Amino acid sequence: MNSMRDLSLKLALTAMALSATVATGWAQDAGAAAERFKKLLAAQGVELGWESLSGGGSDFVLKNVSVVPAGQQDKLNIGDVTFSDVEEADGGVSVGEISTQAHTIEKDGATIAISPFVLTGVHLPADGNTDPVASVLFYKQADLESVNVKMGDKQVFDMQKLHIDVTPPTADAPMGFTGSADSFTADLSTVGDPNAKAVLEALGYQTLSGDFEMAGTWQPADGRMALTQYDLNVNDAGSFGFTFDIGGYTPSFIKSLQDMQKQMAAQPAGADQSAAGLAILGLMQQLTFNTASIRYDDDSLTGKLLEYYGKQQGISAKDLANQIKALVPFGMAQLNNPELTASVSTAVNKFLDDPKSLEITAQPASAVPFALIMAGAMATPQDLPKTLGVTVAANED
Repeated sequence: MNSMRDLSLKLALTAMALSATVATGWAQDAGAAAERFKKLLAAQGVELGWESLSGGGSDFVLKNVSVVPAGQQDKLNIGDVTFSDVEEADGGVSVGEISTQAHTIEKDGATIAISPFVLTGVHLPADGNTDPVASVLFYKQADLESVNVKMGDKQVFDMQKLHIDVTPPTADAPMGFTGSADSFTADLSTVGDPNAKAVLEALGYQTLSGDFEMAGTWQPADGRMALTQYDLNVNDAGSFGFTFDIGGYTPSFIKSLQDMQKQMAAQPAGADQSAAGLAILGLMQQLTFNTASIRYDDDSLTGKLLEYYGKQQGISAKDLANQIKALVPFGMAQLNNPELTASVSTAVNKFLDDPKSLEITAQPASAVPFALIMAGAMATPQDLPKTLGVTVAANED
């Protein structure tokens, strides 16, 4: 009997020891995952800190987390951050979900209420991985239910249901991303400039509402980034779209740019920033320009502007449109580019006669180094439209 009791006691003590060892191991794994997460954010210019870590293994919580965004010095307290379904994967760590608490930030007289921000399908590559993507915090989805900004008791901005999807890069394809917000509202009644406020009121735009969509690709290995869609849709005004395609936007470029931003932010107020500005210009020379476009699709804004400014001059909207048509060729003449002048004049005339869309596109025959663009802008700015292959079109799909 005594031997049985001794055996039972030994087994119990062994089990307790093993449990303690496993618990310690899980806690160490949780700490390592948290530190890797911190290091990846630091590589992207965001400093992360926390007071303590609770839990371990597949689920743990960072308590009282603070962040310092790139180029800033003040800490933002965001509460607790929860890691769920954490496990080893491909030499690194996969996290099923990382979520913040709902929190409020007080800054410059504004109160910003932010709902929980949730990242799903997060991959934390092992430290020392030489893959360019290893320096990037990768996730499959990001969701933010709402952001609300108040000045005093007045709501000045609100955004609902921000959602982002990301697909990882492969040997044959770049990283892809899409994003959208279901709605936003902005109260413009608080605009300080009395002249701008009067125009907005006359046009009926005391409050703006709408939504936005974006999509693009990025290949970290060579830095080729293409924003194929960025559409800001404003109800009863129009849609403003922007696209670009550049090269050289590598993780190392991003880190160098963030380091310079930190140095500039650390300088005392009023300090000479010219040296840092020149350093950033030098860094920008690593980039190449492939194409870009700006597009506006009208939804009554053009007609409202013509009516308003025509009334200010005591003429009709149609007469004002005709004046603009007549002035465009004279304004373009200083570029000494007859072909572009004719293109712009034709597009503006077509748009003012029937406002549907107006698009400016820059598409050179081959990639242009940013260094050449900057040199041209300083030496012969009138030649830039030719260098960049600028064209203007109206009312085209």
